[in-house]
Amino acid sequence: MDTSLKVLLTDEGTSADHLDEMSRQLRRELLQLDVHDVAPQRGGRAPPGSRGWDMAEAGALLVTLNQSAAALGRVIDVVRRWRARCRERPTIRLVIDGDVLEISDASPEQAARSFDLFVGRHSVNGEQR
Repeated sequence: MDTSLKVLLTDEGTSADHLDEMSRQLRRELLQLDVHDVAPQRGGRAPPGSRGWDMAEAGALLVTLNQSAAALGRVIDVVRRWRARCRERPTIRLVIDGDVLEISDASPEQAARSFDLFVGRHSVNGEQR
């Protein structure tokens, strides 16, 4: 069974067109991995309680992971490295199985630790759940 990971990008000071371009850049990098698919997501509203995520305006991707023990870790590593290279440092929201990680104003060390904890929550003894 494949696992789906939603990747949402936003930046209050960035146009929808620029967010779309940023999500296309990230998609190209993710497609180089051993994943089943990376599809742009359009339309819809954020779930209740979220902080203003409007998926119609933010760059949103749905990554379908193959059942590889390291697949999620590799995807998160690409997202982490991609964000570190971004001049604007957009907020990234990751959603998998109802679990949400949002990285916005964090130091590189804080972001790395948060990404690692997120991957760890979805792995058991090195195997993806």
